[in-house]
Amino acid sequence: MAKLTPQEMLARAREVVECEARAVAGLKTQFTDQLAQVAQMLLDCPGHVLIAGAGTSRAVAQRFAHLLACCGTPALFISAADAIHGGAGSVTSRDILYIISKGGQSTEINRFAQIAKDRGARIIAHTEQPDSPLGRLSDAVFHIVAPESVDPYGMIATGSSLTNAAACDALCVLLLELRGYTKDQFGQTHPGGAVGVKLDARKV
Repeated sequence: MAKLTPQEMLARAREVVECEARAVAGLKTQFTDQLAQVAQMLLDCPGHVLIAGAGTSRAVAQRFAHLLACCGTPALFISAADAIHGGAGSVTSRDILYIISKGGQSTEINRFAQIAKDRGARIIAHTEQPDSPLGRLSDAVFHIVAPESVDPYGMIATGSSLTNAAACDALCVLLLELRGYTKDQFGQTHPGGAVGVKLDARKV
C-alpha cells in the first residue's frame, strides 16, 4: 500500500487531470472526414439512434444517448446483454445502432450488431480498432484512440472513457447546431430540476 503525504496526493491528482486534459485536447488531431460522415448519418436517421456499449463503454454510451436526446436527436441507450435475450426486437430498419467498444471484440456487442444489421439497421462503430470484428461489420467507423498512458495499467478506463465521452460531445453539439435545435425546444423536454427553473424564468 502506497503512503503519500497530502501534498503528494494533490500533486498526483493534478498529474492525472493534466494527463487526461492532454488526451482530450489531442482529439482534434484525430477528427477526420469520418466525423462528418458519422454526424451526417445521425442527422439523417429516420428512426432512433440506439447506443450500446459494454463495461465502462456502457457508461459512456448511456451518457451519449441522454445528451443526444437533450440536443434534439431521438436517441436511446440499449443494453447489448438484454438485446441478445430478445431486446433486439426493438431495432428496426429505420434505426442506427451506434456501438462504443474499445477493442471491438466483445461477444455480446458483436452478436447484437449482427442481429441489428440483419434487421436492416445501419451500424456505426466507435472504436480504437477499425479492423476488429465490429469495425468490419459496421457501415461507418468513428476511429478514436486514447493514449495508453491515460489509464492506470493502460487498462482501467479512466482517462480513455473521458476522451471517448468528449468525442461524443463533439457529435452532440454538431447535431444540435445542424438541427437548429433551440433553447426553447430544449425547454419543452427539460422542465425539471434547476435547468427547468432557469428556462422557465426566461419566460417571465
